Amino acid sequence: MKNVESNCSGFITNSFYPAAFLLAKGYRLLSIDKSDSRRMEFVFDDSDSVRQLFEDFNYAKVDEVSVLIDARQFIVAVKSLKEKMYQG
Repeated sequence: MKNVESNCSGFITNSFYPAAFLLAKGYRLLSIDKSDSRRMEFVFDDSDSVRQLFEDFNYAKVDEVSVLIDARQFIVAVKSLKEKMYQG
């Protein structure tokens, strides 16, 4: 199972909640690959900071200030990502 990939087209993950987290942190979502309806891929601008933040979120580094976020921002990001996933 591919969880994360970094290539010339961007930083790619198929994990929904980390993608919503990155969106809430202000990273630009470039596209959503919907070719496999069971496992969509979220493509973000690639950078060292997005990769580090993704790792901090996934590996529960709760002592890292970078993973702190307002719950309302996260809820808005989740809703926004779902809308983007299911729009025509």
